[in-house]
Amino acid sequence: MDADSLKALQAPLKDKYRTAPGEARITLRAQGRLGDNVSCSVETGRAMAAAGLHPASGGDGSLLCSGDMLLQALVACAGVTLNAVATALEIDIGDAEVIAEGDLDFRGTLGVDKGAPVGFSDIRLRFVLGNQIGDDQRATLLKLTERYCVVLQTLKTPAAISAEIS
Repeated sequence: MDADSLKALQAPLKDKYRTAPGEARITLRAQGRLGDNVSCSVETGRAMAAAGLHPASGGDGSLLCSGDMLLQALVACAGVTLNAVATALEIDIGDAEVIAEGDLDFRGTLGVDKGAPVGFSDIRLRFVLGNQIGDDQRATLLKLTERYCVVLQTLKTPAAISAEIS
């Protein structure tokens, strides 16, 4: 896709959202069903993804780890956002790669140490571009990707979350 095609695709949506801001607010939904062997199958819209315990918490590695899925969602969102920004700005980034790494201390999630955090303590996101670009272009791509990536922004500024059991 080129910049003109992307702009033509998004222009009617941007116009609609400017004139009717309420139309821009949607609710995304995910659903899963608990299964055998401490698992949960999640509907992805394309297939079922079966998640389970990470080997560091007792799993055998045959099921997806929800922590990995979180990093994969970050990679997917950041990659799409970077690609859209580069396309809109007509910056040829070549064959690019997105890498996310996150550090966990499983003592927290296993209740071994009440002082150990549950969840990621650090997440690192890195983009490796296939083409050389100038420092100004690189800074602009990073700034706009960070600004417009939904998953990255949600992790940096957490949403209000409620939980209940019914």
